[in-house]
Amino acid sequence: MRTDKLLYGAAYYDEYMPYDRIETDFQMMKAAGMNVIRIAESTWSTWEPQEGQFDFTHLTHMLDYATKYGLDVIVGTPTYAIPSWLANKADDMLALTHDGPSIYGHRQNMDITNPIYLEHAKILIEKLMEVVTKYDCVIGYQLDNETKPYDTCGPRAQAMFVERLKKQYPDINEFNHEFGLDYWSNRINSWEDFPDIRGTINQSLHAEYRRFQRDLVTEFLAWQAAIVDKYRHKDQ
Repeated sequence: MRTDKLLYGAAYYDEYMPYDRIETDFQMMKAAGMNVIRIAESTWSTWEPQEGQFDFTHLTHMLDYATKYGLDVIVGTPTYAIPSWLANKADDMLALTHDGPSIYGHRQNMDITNPIYLEHAKILIEKLMEVVTKYDCVIGYQLDNETKPYDTCGPRAQAMFVERLKKQYPDINEFNHEFGLDYWSNRINSWEDFPDIRGTINQSLHAEYRRFQRDLVTEFLAWQAAIVDKYRHKDQ
């Protein structure tokens, strides 16, 4: 993103406020010399309180006041904290990790490979973009927030990992040799017998899975960028 000025501002969440004080807040930001706010990235349950029911009242409220006070806006896609109704859509919606199954309540608890999650995230991003693309104060977009693989180790992710290894090592003997899996009888003689990655003591294999997880994040962010690109203006 290119700009002709130094951006100085804050994250702002009108939906978090116990009462309406947006006028005061924006006056204070202007008085402090701020010129930009970041909004929207952690409020999926506000934008879509129930499946298919969208309410962007707080979003447009912030955008209207940003326009009034001459503040630029960076809009975040709200995909890193899912609503409870989405968590209940599938048994494997929340990530299975090295520490066991995730429990709903904290943010960043979902499996980013889950197709149902991705389907609903796409719908939400598109609905959000349809609203914000009308505002000239929006100068750019943030994809997700503090994005990580959330240590996803569910059956789907592990099957994807095995398929990747099979392409890298058509000869399973080469795979065993490369990772030193004869040690402590960790040898894998058939891809169908590939064990749960969470139990491995082999640090090379563990590191390879971590690399795979990082690639999942790269693909996830590229996927979001492609959705946003359909709506964003060339100068954003």
